[in-house]
Amino acid sequence: MAVQPIRLFGDPVLRTPAEPVRDFDKELRKLVADLTETMLDAPGSGLAAPQIGVGLRVFTYNVDDVVGHLINPRLDLSEEEQFGPEGCLSIPGFSFDCRRALRVVAKGYNMHGDPVTLEGSELLARCIQHETDHLDGVLFVDRLDREARKAALRAIRETEWGNAGPPEVRVSPHATLGRAL
Repeated sequence: MAVQPIRLFGDPVLRTPAEPVRDFDKELRKLVADLTETMLDAPGSGLAAPQIGVGLRVFTYNVDDVVGHLINPRLDLSEEEQFGPEGCLSIPGFSFDCRRALRVVAKGYNMHGDPVTLEGSELLARCIQHETDHLDGVLFVDRLDREARKAALRAIRETEWGNAGPPEVRVSPHATLGRAL
């Protein structure tokens, strides 16, 4: 296990959709361990493999003292919504209010290839949606309304690490119940 550097806004890997995991092997278990250690060290509520430069559909989470991971997630979102602050380890130091589904049922696999169903509401639901967006090359600032997104991107560009040229806005391929751009 090793703490890995976290890729920051502007790194192309954050905008590249991740590939499904096909091999549930020792390398995958090491990736999950590295993601977990990096997330806990940061500290963060979640971390997706692309955030450490690995283009696989894997994320870890740490919500309410429950640490876990999910591989190849598929989401079923509630129609009820929540609106509140959201941040990202790849956009350090910033938090913006973002609209998400209030509840989610996520199906996928653990690192051994066993099927897993993860159900969550509020913070866990927000985390699952946020990390799954990372696997699709979508950042949470893409989900902000137009004015909030412009203000967020302006603030990010003013940072030392955020001046990576014009931002690319992506739309999630997942059902968003009208919450996409």
